[in-house]
Amino acid sequence: MLTSISDVRDLLATQQYIASDEIATAMFLADKLGKPLLAEGPAGVGKTELAKSWAGATGRELIRLQCYEGLDETRALYEWEYAKQLLYTQLLREKLSDLLGDAKTLREAADRLAGEEDVFFSERFLLPRPLLRALTSERPVVLLIDEIDRADAEFEAFLLEVLSDFQVSVPELGTIKARHMPTVLLTSNNTRELSEALKRRCLYIHIDYPDLENELRVVQLKVPGLAPRLARQAVELVQRLREMDLKKHPSVSETLDWARALVELNSRQLDKATLDTTLSVLLKYESDIRRARRALQGGPDRPDRPERPDRPDRPRGGYRGGEWTN
Repeated sequence: MLTSISDVRDLLATQQYIASDEIATAMFLADKLGKPLLAEGPAGVGKTELAKSWAGATGRELIRLQCYEGLDETRALYEWEYAKQLLYTQLLREKLSDLLGDAKTLREAADRLAGEEDVFFSERFLLPRPLLRALTSERPVVLLIDEIDRADAEFEAFLLEVLSDFQVSVPELGTIKARHMPTVLLTSNNTRELSEALKRRCLYIHIDYPDLENELRVVQLKVPGLAPRLARQAVELVQRLREMDLKKHPSVSETLDWARALVELNSRQLDKATLDTTLSVLLKYESDIRRARRALQGGPDRPDRPERPDRPDRPRGGYRGGEWTN
């Protein structure tokens, strides 16, 4: 039973998830108000990890629906087990003589046969997909609808009934309501604009890249084997890269991958050789790697993105022997 925002922060901390005040407040309100939470922001900042951590912290099963272009109801909600239905059809065929043998008219025989149709469209032949599993679970679950912006607008519209009433309509069975209200988290990387109808049904939070000190806390928590001075140097460099005009900026998950790589390589400082051989762990485009190398060596480069006033702690200048220069 959550009584305060600090309870949320403490719960997430048990899963090594460092929650900001905004994240802790959003999760607290989502739990208290019984509303889905839509988390938007760049890829790799911890949106999916938030759902995983909340499931682990509350002891609930995590049911994940990964969205993609072309996703439809049969993949998200349910489908019929046609092979099983076919097997029952064969069994019915063997029983037809017993079922219809004493029918006096064709109409009576047809009515009897129609009465058996419900057998083939019952829950015994229903194969639940993530949405239906979340609604029919015997225990409360955490439902993660991941990267909803990758799904089509039609599927987004289909979700509205689930998100507003926690129920779905199955034509052959009727309306199925949730046995227990799930905790629903939706994530979006902002690849397309989501509808107002969807946003209206959700609480909203934007999760951005963490500042230097918070990202350093994450690295120290997740990669304790990295020396403190090297951890700070690594995070400072990642923060610098995010200010450059790159195709893809390094995510927090890639920062952690790089930190683990530095541990495995027994690195002591971020010298030029280490940067040259490991920069591809952070950057995934050759053009980004070339641009970053030029900038870090103090060479000519295209103008970086304008400095953001809310991030005054980002270092400037070139990089020499493990130290920033102005």
